[in-house]
Amino acid sequence: MMPLQLTIRRAQPADIPEIVAIERAAFDDPWDERTIQESLAYYPGTFFVAKNNGDVAGFVAGGIEDTGEEVYGHIMNLAVAPGCRRRGIGKHLIRRLEREYTILGASAVQLEVRVTNTGAQEFYRRLGYREVFQVAGYYANEEDALVMMKWFRF
Repeated sequence: MMPLQLTIRRAQPADIPEIVAIERAAFDDPWDERTIQESLAYYPGTFFVAKNNGDVAGFVAGGIEDTGEEVYGHIMNLAVAPGCRRRGIGKHLIRRLEREYTILGASAVQLEVRVTNTGAQEFYRRLGYREVFQVAGYYANEEDALVMMKWFRF
């Protein structure tokens, strides 16, 4: 296995074909290309790619929500190319997004994960996320989602 030559930067429209390919390889119900394009258009400052030796190895799409009282980050999507998994890329992407959220004044970040995806839940727990509640029928196949959050300050 070649060593990682990792660079994390904001996603650009030219990255979309590689993002779409990773998304399709990672999920049974992947975001379509239009959804990825819209996410990048709406949140260009919180959508990052990890490039390894010039290729997109993973991405994280985040949003920001301002309730007027609190600012929250929202991890909308995270995926790593199959050949690059379990090498710390997902962790690096999440950490970069979390740094951006703190710069933007967010007090916490949240995400949804399938209740059956225990591997992802454990990944997020190791990064400091905690379960807060469940949403019934959140996914297209009616599977429930577990909402997890991480607080930056109290």
